[in-house]
Amino acid sequence: MRRIALILALTCGLAACATAQKLGAANDVHALLISIRDDDQAAFDAHVDRPALKRQIQGLIETKASKRYGALAAALAPGLADFAGDTLVQPSIFRQVARQYGYGNDTKIPNPLLIAQALKPLPDGRVCATKKKDGPCTLVFTKESGIWKLTGFEGDVKDLHLKL
Repeated sequence: MRRIALILALTCGLAACATAQKLGAANDVHALLISIRDDDQAAFDAHVDRPALKRQIQGLIETKASKRYGALAAALAPGLADFAGDTLVQPSIFRQVARQYGYGNDTKIPNPLLIAQALKPLPDGRVCATKKKDGPCTLVFTKESGIWKLTGFEGDVKDLHLKL
């Protein structure tokens, strides 16, 4: 009986940690969504790890370009990806991604409690946003110096409206 009680206590404790983690992240995700909606570059930059996100988007672009263009992409993709990474890590581009989540210019940004429900904790301590419940991660957030920052985009490059 004690063993079952211990297992239940540990399970509840882990669930509470995951919920607290998601709620903390949801506050910063909410602030990021507001910055995207309002085209607030300073607030956007405060909630985005630009170098990490740029590297990750560059990798997606290079992979897609090499599949489509082969050896030519190996020569051109790094420069294109560097340019695209600088161009794509902007509030206006992520506004297009936000539209896919149902956030238009006139859409009320949900409160952090609702956002927390759309976040999924990852084993390494990060959290991610999914388009559908139990769906694959699309946006990945990492806690850096007390702020949850957007550090990864795992969606399709076409979602960024970049044609390769």
